[in-house]
Amino acid sequence: MKKVSVLGSAMAYQEAGEGKQPVAVFLHGNPTSSYIWRNVIPAVAPVARCIAPDLIGFGQSDKPAISYRFEDHVRYLDCFLETLGLDSFYLVAQDWGSALAFHFAARFPQRVRGLAFLEFIRPMPTWNDFNPSSESQAIFRDFRTPGVGEKMILEENFFVEGVLPNGVHRTLTEEERQAYRAPFPTPQSRIPAWRFPNELPIAGEPPDVWAVMETAHSALAQSLYPKLLFAGNPGALVPPEFAERFASRLTNCRLVHLGPGRHYLQEDHPETIGCETAQWIAACEQAAPRQQRHAAAQS
Repeated sequence: MKKVSVLGSAMAYQEAGEGKQPVAVFLHGNPTSSYIWRNVIPAVAPVARCIAPDLIGFGQSDKPAISYRFEDHVRYLDCFLETLGLDSFYLVAQDWGSALAFHFAARFPQRVRGLAFLEFIRPMPTWNDFNPSSESQAIFRDFRTPGVGEKMILEENFFVEGVLPNGVHRTLTEEERQAYRAPFPTPQSRIPAWRFPNELPIAGEPPDVWAVMETAHSALAQSLYPKLLFAGNPGALVPPEFAERFASRLTNCRLVHLGPGRHYLQEDHPETIGCETAQWIAACEQAAPRQQRHAAAQS
């Protein structure tokens, strides 16, 4: 892991591939880290310089005394990308990493070469839109209940011990579970994992995150850059049927059905995600000069 100073704190990141290649930035979600991309990146590295940061408060990155709201992650990620001098890149994102990717793309579409995403965050008008399972709804409502959520996530480490393994179709090995536990040894260290479920834009709450995600998804719907959507079956946030409808409404979006999988699809289908992403990036790069020549001729 490499580290770089960002807003007075260290952010850790993995890097693979050669500097002359196009850049692909991999963004993880909750309560994971760049570790979740460990079996995806090797397939992408031959065609792209792969950079996978640990979001602030996660993995091997520092845990400064901040609120860990979505806007905090935006600030730290923006500064991270600026510090590394990354001007133009592909985004590969899951869970809260997708929310950060959508928000970045809405603000800087000219810097996005393409966007690959899976199990993504979006404004969810009702709790049924979040997940039709009454059990899942009850758990996440508890996460957002003052006093209850803190006990479950901070004291009992339920997001790492319960949500994560249940979100993987296969059984994680003990070594893998220990790797995911390592960044969260104490209740204080788990504050970033507790904050994220409270940021989910459900039924208009919280209003600031809801508004940001509405704007980001509006921009996504109008965007022209290439897109690649992965869906698992049954999925968690993104069931296959919803993925079909969502992809059909976007311009230049290809949908890949992965097969059995819930939320953390990188743990169940890393080779397919990696190979499909690599082929997609290579195809996008091959098409880019033709598109640029066509645009120049039109102008």
